[in-house]
Amino acid sequence: MIAYSALDNPEAVPQVFVEAWNQRDAHKIASLFDPDGEFVNVTGLWWHRREDIERAHDYGLRTIFNESTLTIIRTKTKYLADDIAVVHAKVKLTGQTPTFDVPNPGARHTIFTFVVHKLSNGWSCAAAQNTDIVPAMETHIRNEQNQLYAVDYRKSTQ
Repeated sequence: MIAYSALDNPEAVPQVFVEAWNQRDAHKIASLFDPDGEFVNVTGLWWHRREDIERAHDYGLRTIFNESTLTIIRTKTKYLADDIAVVHAKVKLTGQTPTFDVPNPGARHTIFTFVVHKLSNGWSCAAAQNTDIVPAMETHIRNEQNQLYAVDYRKSTQ
């Protein structure tokens, strides 16, 4: 059984997440979540349990993000009750593993949304979602070749 990380406030969740990411510690990332925690990644992959969150992050941190760094740019917390909060964290990702098609991946910015609640021993994450920020775009569209890409209708319909 995974022990919870010591989290004395909601803002500690993204801080510990980033620390664990930069340490390549999927176990520590998973410890932030409830046993039945939910996580949706930037491409919409959806994991439903702490063990699945750990397994997915372990793979990602070894294969896709093995030399990456996450940096928190900004956080904002909205309390829904004294013991429930939504924490948004804008982060910067650098050092993603190159691919054949992209030998020098650039920096990405994303927004994490953490839904957290207070337990007797600190805060825990019930659900999280990571969303890529695509500057100057409004939505995604799928073309006839089944490729998904970002578009700005203000520019593309003129």
